[in-house]
Amino acid sequence: MSTEPEIEAEAPTAENETAEETKESSTLKVIGWISVGLAVATVGFFVGRELLSRYKFNHRSPYDFYAHAGEKPTGEFGLGI
Repeated sequence: MSTEPEIEAEAPTAENETAEETKESSTLKVIGWISVGLAVATVGFFVGRELLSRYKFNHRSPYDFYAHAGEKPTGEFGLGI
């Protein structure tokens, strides 16, 4: 016979279960859309890189055909060879 109010445990009702399912469903949808967005961005980067490399290859100058074109100077001097 205490003065504290008694707290009754709520039995799961249909409304509580549907609210939880809706929350889980929306969370999964958000995760799914983020995954799709990342996949699209990744494919876009790969396609862009491929298009850029094809563009550069197709717009070569005649000087690019020389053997030394684009080579960086090497550090062969002063190594004691």
